Amino acid sequence: MTGIIQRSKLAGMAFIAFGVAGCSSVKDGLDSRPNEGPCPVAASLYDASRKVQLHGSEVFSNVGYTGEITGVSSFCRYVGDDPIRMEVTLDFAFGRGPAAEGMSHDYNYFVSVTRRGQAVIEKETFPLKVTFPKGADRVTATETIEHIVIPRADSSISGSNFEVLVGFELTDAELEFNRAGKRFRVNAGQGK
Repeated sequence: MTGIIQRSKLAGMAFIAFGVAGCSSVKDGLDSRPNEGPCPVAASLYDASRKVQLHGSEVFSNVGYTGEITGVSSFCRYVGDDPIRMEVTLDFAFGRGPAAEGMSHDYNYFVSVTRRGQAVIEKETFPLKVTFPKGADRVTATETIEHIVIPRADSSISGSNFEVLVGFELTDAELEFNRAGKRFRVNAGQGK
């Protein structure tokens, strides 16, 4: 199956809309009838919710760029035999550690639609370029993925049969670091 996650999104840092599907929202033109059932669960995968770039051993002085998905929210709409139409908003926090080179970094994150607890139906990867202002070691961003369309065989299939999972694309070493429960935060030990 292809075309479930369409490439329309709002870039949270620059608020520029682009993509083949346009800029309209799932919330636009709502039908007054209630949903046929619950929305699919939308969440970040624990093992892929953080990204820590290390240049050498696992000490803070070797930390390059970091990223963390700090929040996932969603909205869905479906009535009758219509497909489930969703949009998912992701909140990110990014850090620039002592070993970071340059003032910007390219991150990649994924959005996948799965049959709940089973197989991935579709997965799309999205790029996100983060630029740190001069003197800043932390920035936040919000991304909205619009037009996730999940087909249903008929009205007896509810959103509870699906989930939308998000995370960073990671190297094997980054994934192992996360699975071991390790973490570095650029602002650790600093007051606000």
